[in-house]
Amino acid sequence: MSLVLLLAGQAPAADTGSAAGAPTRLARTDIPPAYLRWYLDAAYTCPGLGWNILAAIGKIESDHGRSTAPGVKAGENSAGAAGPMQFLADTWATYGIDGDHDGHTDRYNPADAIYGAAHYLCANHAGQGGRHLYQAIWQYNHADWYVHQVLTQAAAYATTTPATTTPAASGRGAIAIRAALHWLGTPYSWGGGGPAGPTYGTAQGAGTKGFDCSGLTQYAWAQAGIQLPRIAAAQYTAGPHIPRNQLHPGDLLFFATDIHNSATIHHVGLYYGHGQMIHAPQTGDVVRISQFTGNPYREHQYIGATRPTANAST
Repeated sequence: MSLVLLLAGQAPAADTGSAAGAPTRLARTDIPPAYLRWYLDAAYTCPGLGWNILAAIGKIESDHGRSTAPGVKAGENSAGAAGPMQFLADTWATYGIDGDHDGHTDRYNPADAIYGAAHYLCANHAGQGGRHLYQAIWQYNHADWYVHQVLTQAAAYATTTPATTTPAASGRGAIAIRAALHWLGTPYSWGGGGPAGPTYGTAQGAGTKGFDCSGLTQYAWAQAGIQLPRIAAAQYTAGPHIPRNQLHPGDLLFFATDIHNSATIHHVGLYYGHGQMIHAPQTGDVVRISQFTGNPYREHQYIGATRPTANAST
């Protein structure tokens, strides 16, 4: 009976699709960037499974690896569970995944544990949503209260997708936004990234695999079928210029040291909506959603926006 009541509306709704929506402010402040990246990536191995479901389980089981309870970082708890996603040894033997491709499947390794959780949930048909999702989460802890807690946390972690919440989003712009969201938490790498995804950069980025600002925008719009130049200043010419009061999600925002000289453009991001942008900020940071409107530093250097188009791409 509890299953029927829960599915009838007594549990919070959670976006459980493979593009479960952008991380909310709570998610971005509560989830360590590396964990957020693993949740986002691992969800893609199970079509239909929301990254926020994995993140909610990680929160409840170990506070994203921060818990000092027995079994999280070493040993096992009283039930025999271990690691940040709290796997039993027998379950891990069947569903463990080498998430970071280091040649080992280790339930204490966050990447392995998160990918393993996605594998386990998917084997229990979590990607099909509805009752299947409920039952897959129930298998994790065999308790109705646990499912309710996971769904509550998942709903708090993810927004609906930009394409749904922002009617003005163009088809291609929405695709570019979803593509960029997939790489939240990825390290900034000077000279890194391109149409195929993150790469090792150059100079100070030589030892880091990730994106710089224009590498991220080039990648995102490539997924929407539009090729952009590699450098931010050159991307400024790839598409018509858009007045600020007509910005749509996916439009490119540009920043320059001299707003009267486009040759001084040094940064670019994708407009996300509600005065925010998705961008790769600087060395030592990660791909993130940041406030654009009202940020004095960004406002002072804002030079304009463009909307990439097939006709203007190079």
